[in-house]
Amino acid sequence: MAVTATTPNRDPVPLPQTEFAVPGVRCAGCISKLENGLALNPGIAAARVNFTAKRVAITHLPDMTLPQLVKILGDIGFEAIPIAGDVIDGTQQESRQMLQAMAVAGFAMMNIMLLSVSVWSGAQGFTRDLFHWISALIALPTVAYAGRPFFRSAWAALRKGRTNMDVPISIGVLITTALSLFETFTHGPHAYFDGVVMLLFFLLTGRWLDVVMRSRARDGVSALLKQTASGAMVLDKDGKTRWVEARALSIGMDMIVAAGERVAADGIIIRGNSSFDLSLLTGESAPQMAHEGDSIHAGTLNIDSPVTISVTATGPDTAIADIARLMEQAGQSKSLYVRVADRAARLYAPAVHTLAAASFLGWMLAGAGWHESLLVAVAVLIITCPCALGLAVPAAQIVVAGALMRAGILVKDGSALERLAEVDRAMFDKTGTLTLGRPEPVNLDDANGEQRSILLALARASRHPLSEAIRRTLEGAGTSAASLTNIREIAGSGVYAMAGTGEVSLGRPDFDMASAGMAAQLLVAGQPPFTVHFTDQVRSAAAETITELAQLGIESAILSGDRASAVAPVARMLGLTAQTGMLPEDKQDAIARQKRAGHHVLMVGDGLNDGPALAAGHASIAPASASDVGQNAADVVFLGDALTPVATAVRAARRTQQIVRQNFGLAIGYNVIAVPLAISGHVTPLIAAAAMSGSSLIVVANALRLRAVVR
Repeated sequence: MAVTATTPNRDPVPLPQTEFAVPGVRCAGCISKLENGLALNPGIAAARVNFTAKRVAITHLPDMTLPQLVKILGDIGFEAIPIAGDVIDGTQQESRQMLQAMAVAGFAMMNIMLLSVSVWSGAQGFTRDLFHWISALIALPTVAYAGRPFFRSAWAALRKGRTNMDVPISIGVLITTALSLFETFTHGPHAYFDGVVMLLFFLLTGRWLDVVMRSRARDGVSALLKQTASGAMVLDKDGKTRWVEARALSIGMDMIVAAGERVAADGIIIRGNSSFDLSLLTGESAPQMAHEGDSIHAGTLNIDSPVTISVTATGPDTAIADIARLMEQAGQSKSLYVRVADRAARLYAPAVHTLAAASFLGWMLAGAGWHESLLVAVAVLIITCPCALGLAVPAAQIVVAGALMRAGILVKDGSALERLAEVDRAMFDKTGTLTLGRPEPVNLDDANGEQRSILLALARASRHPLSEAIRRTLEGAGTSAASLTNIREIAGSGVYAMAGTGEVSLGRPDFDMASAGMAAQLLVAGQPPFTVHFTDQVRSAAAETITELAQLGIESAILSGDRASAVAPVARMLGLTAQTGMLPEDKQDAIARQKRAGHHVLMVGDGLNDGPALAAGHASIAPASASDVGQNAADVVFLGDALTPVATAVRAARRTQQIVRQNFGLAIGYNVIAVPLAISGHVTPLIAAAAMSGSSLIVVANALRLRAVVR
């Protein structure tokens, strides 16, 4: 629902919305701080955080300026970058920087651990001091470089009087480094450079795994908008034509759209007739005829002949822009999905600060010196570091994502596995999803040899989808093309040629024959007509997949933009109920009704018209043959023609959730045992780092069992 402002005796005025990139959003606590903090400002009507894209959309009063909004976000503790037009996603850069920092920390950790072995083995005097100094020379630049992601985040929060989970991490790292440097200067027996660098390595590993999973989620909205033409040839009133960019088109202009061009704006045909690829809105693969007076939408492809279209809507008012907005709104709602690890992270910073401070004061009151008390507090900070908890989800997700990828199933977003495990309803598009979306001739064997040769020669002269299907089939069968002369294609009618002294043609059949489905008619002088019939093949293993989903407790149905007559045979074959003739918003509404009924919907689709539904589903899957928009909007993309990966992905997701729950149990069990030991003074910072790392390794080892999840 749009937010509006009302004034006396005036209609409601929509409030402006400004979008910002917020790279510092890392957990559910960040989402809560942003949305709640922004809501306290009287000039802001609404705010919505997109966690996956790391963006926040702010609806505000018209008199609020961009610098004011940036300052408000800064006061909450987040750097904000205004977004205008197309923005390059910084996830790849973040992943690369995180990987570089992790590599530096890992290399330093291995070298310092080698030096520490000698100290642990009993090295004394000059040798021990030398190894401590070498460790310091390695650790100090490593901490400065690899710790930057945590230090920047912690400082941004602290300077605004706030805290986040990076604050205790940064405090623990800096205090331990300072104590280790103090021990080195004073020839002390212990230095904890190895523990500090080990801590950074495992923290960065958890962050990188999470970034890798999120980097697979791409923006489908920008891909959708690319389906429109960059501009159009406009016919002026004086009869001259000129090229006009899409953004400069206005209502009332007359566009001349040639065969093979995409339409740049919504409009009405005022001259000419042609067939159009309308899969953008309906998903139906067969081209549809449009005549004078018919409406045509931006992004649709003109197939046959030039037409003149009077513009009725441009830019953000077109149907394709409406679809983009539906996808954006659906994606925003999905971005509020909060994982268990993130909910736990909300309590981490205040709890750890309180626990460490209480430990320090308790030991001081008990008569211990500041040095010993500080070591206990640092040990508490380090041992409570949520590495195992942070790795519990991404480690399992990255392992199962690799296993699924080897099986030809790409998981683009780690949280998709969590949502996929919860689905109890599956909604399938028909064309391109349950079927292959490729028209295939079914009766070419009924044609005689001469007819097949002529068919191939005529089909090669056209780029019509049905001609392409005939050509592929006949060439695959080794048919030789006939020798034809005077070959010509008449847009909207067919291909004509001379075979010797007689005329031949391949074109539209009469109306009665066409009503039976996709068809083309071959006419050869002196011979009866031959009609080529086409079908859209159902994907292999489709029936088995529907059955397996039913065994998993998932009820399936069809949501299709196709005509009822085209959907009925597939629905009967698979034993599914179907809703037909649906526009993109109709599919989204159908999913919303299921959600209101308490169901978690898996949407499986491929077309541009499926984009909003894919984004709105609790989880979504698309085949690799899908449009760019379908692939980008979906959480999972599968290769091949079989439908089997749909059930495979659901099974793998449910197994992943079992492992994630086990990992949480291991992480919680570790803290239940380790924290009391640290508070009681039985754990040094080094042992704390080793224990923290050990718990992380256990969680990772448990996650590795998912490598065999795909049978």
